[in-house]
Amino acid sequence: MIPCVPVSVNLNRSLQSLHPPERFLYRPDERAMSNDHHQDLSVLSEAKRGLLYLTANDWTLIADKAVRMTFKPGECIVHTGRRSYGIYLLLKGTASVEIPSQSTVPAVGPGEVCGELSYLDDRPASANVVAQEPVEAYYLDRATLQSLFELFPHLASRFYRSLATGLARRLRDVVAPQSEARPEKD
Repeated sequence: MIPCVPVSVNLNRSLQSLHPPERFLYRPDERAMSNDHHQDLSVLSEAKRGLLYLTANDWTLIADKAVRMTFKPGECIVHTGRRSYGIYLLLKGTASVEIPSQSTVPAVGPGEVCGELSYLDDRPASANVVAQEPVEAYYLDRATLQSLFELFPHLASRFYRSLATGLARRLRDVVAPQSEARPEKD
């Protein structure tokens, strides 16, 4: 039999260990953030059709690791039949999503994501995404996102929930476009 040794536990200290101390929270140097950077974060966090479940801190982490890219009108952002190896988050401008089997051409705008299908299933893209006007976007490759998700697992759950919600909305738009949507039955 193992003898029981009384252990004194400081409950307050134990509970405090459940929450990370202030020094572990990600806080970028506000002085180093440009006005453009603040505008980018605002566009991304306020988008109604973007990654809805991400927090302000999530957006700051993502923007800090993303590569800013520009596309001219007519330039392909995502190419049918090619892997994108990451996702694009549009900051400025609009792009058309050219799906071979669809006669209507949906568009994506500021705050929205493209390249997510290829990112999720690691297969070639199923549509072209073409800039309709000058487009600025953040690009995040798979390795960068995975390293963020390893460091911040809750970011991963919010990110993937947001992607799933966006894909469900897009699928509904293809299956029953808003103009043809039937009212719900009671």
